[in-house]
Amino acid sequence: MASVHDVAAYILAKDGPMSAMKLQKLCYFSYGYHLAWEDEQLFPEPFEAWANGPVAPVLYSSHRGRYTLQAGEIAGDPTGLSDGQRESVDVVVDRLAQYNAHDLSEMSHDADGPWHRARQRTGARDLERSSEQLRDEDIADYFGALAATGDE
Repeated sequence: MASVHDVAAYILAKDGPMSAMKLQKLCYFSYGYHLAWEDEQLFPEPFEAWANGPVAPVLYSSHRGRYTLQAGEIAGDPTGLSDGQRESVDVVVDRLAQYNAHDLSEMSHDADGPWHRARQRTGARDLERSSEQLRDEDIADYFGALAATGDE
């Protein structure tokens, strides 16, 4: 199975450079749609419901303190994705790369979405820290509904 670092390295090789926040959100959307389309995790590392949207803490630790990331700056193997994983990531990046980090962050804040649900479980308010993990079942349900309505 690929890691979040492999997916991030692949995204940067495909469409970098980009902000760290945008990379986090493209990894999140790739994870969500892959889970909905293929009924399997894209990578095992979880996302948490941070104030600015879903964040994979293990990926964050590898880019902490840097704003812009380029290909080769994340220690992952962009060739480590299966054909199906690459296909999912390609579809997401091709459709969402046009948006900036803040647009993608707003898109991840949907009131019916997994990020919002995770924050509700802990009672986290706007801009308040939360380390609550997003649940795969919430992610699969949410992205499955988006895919079914063509809102991909």
